[in-house]
Amino acid sequence: MDKPRSLRAAVAMITAISRLEPPPATAYAGSVQIPLALRRQAYRVAHHLLRAWWFVRRPDHEGVKCVLNDADRVLLVRHTYGDRRWDLPGGSVRRSEVAQETATREMEEELGIRVEHWYYLCDLLALSYSCHDTLHCFQAEVDDPALTLNRAELQAARWFPERELPAEVGRHVRPILARSFVLRPSVRGEQADA
Repeated sequence: MDKPRSLRAAVAMITAISRLEPPPATAYAGSVQIPLALRRQAYRVAHHLLRAWWFVRRPDHEGVKCVLNDADRVLLVRHTYGDRRWDLPGGSVRRSEVAQETATREMEEELGIRVEHWYYLCDLLALSYSCHDTLHCFQAEVDDPALTLNRAELQAARWFPERELPAEVGRHVRPILARSFVLRPSVRGEQADA
């Protein structure tokens, strides 16, 4: 394997290694799966490298946050890296991607579900780890809430009733949910407009 010549290449290499899944059945007897603990450590290292890079470069960054709901429940996740509070699933927009494509890709990668129909909520502008972050926020109804977690990236995922969100949530969770129809006026105890 070649040595990476830039920080971007190093992060790409660590990400590629951390996402390795069990190899398909082949005639090669020596196939080895990278242990989960090692893949999780790769995510943590990559996250620290990105934070350092963002501090030095202060780039503009685009990401997505996704509100997935099943009737009156909302899905929150805990990552194995970075902020460990309950958060909305999401991820970074790739260079050639539209934000909605990123939402679909990230839900497949992190949760093992395919969401085709997204409802656009809003864009949030924030300063995250010294970079200017634009979060594109989407919402979707999930009919079959069975999840297959990427255990290297996610420590846990849980469906919470709208009125019983945990006290420890990421800083963007409540502002995004306030804009979604998951927290409808009737859920907040207000009267809905007729």
